[in-house]
Amino acid sequence: MLRYESLFITVPEITSDEAGSLEKTLSKAVTESKGSIISFERWGKYQLAYPIRRNDYGVYYLMRFEVGDDRKDEVLAELKKLYGVKYGELIMRSVVKSLPAKHSLEYKRPESLEEAPSKDIDTIMKESKNILRRDRGGDMFQDDNLD
Repeated sequence: MLRYESLFITVPEITSDEAGSLEKTLSKAVTESKGSIISFERWGKYQLAYPIRRNDYGVYYLMRFEVGDDRKDEVLAELKKLYGVKYGELIMRSVVKSLPAKHSLEYKRPESLEEAPSKDIDTIMKESKNILRRDRGGDMFQDDNLD
């Protein structure tokens, strides 16, 4: 069995029903070709490096699966069709990559915007002032009173 992972980015407005349908359809495409899903994870909402379809944010998903060598072309073609045609309005970008057979499936997912602790404006301003003081070394400005 060959291992693959597919990382895809959906529009930020994706609903839980749409996400469920997406997971079900992609899983079915793999299992109908005698493959198996290793994992299907919603990573969360992240800011994009550049706008995609006028969106500054996207929701990331990672799907890992196994498929037999004799069925890999069939599965990859089906996923490409699903990403580009059926779910073309939802999925903004996608990539499928093969994983080495002995490759560990461990990874450290970055913290999403939904998981990041929120701070009030006073805390943010105080942290910014401390960073400025530390960075300038005390001689950049005449007035050291930032409070």
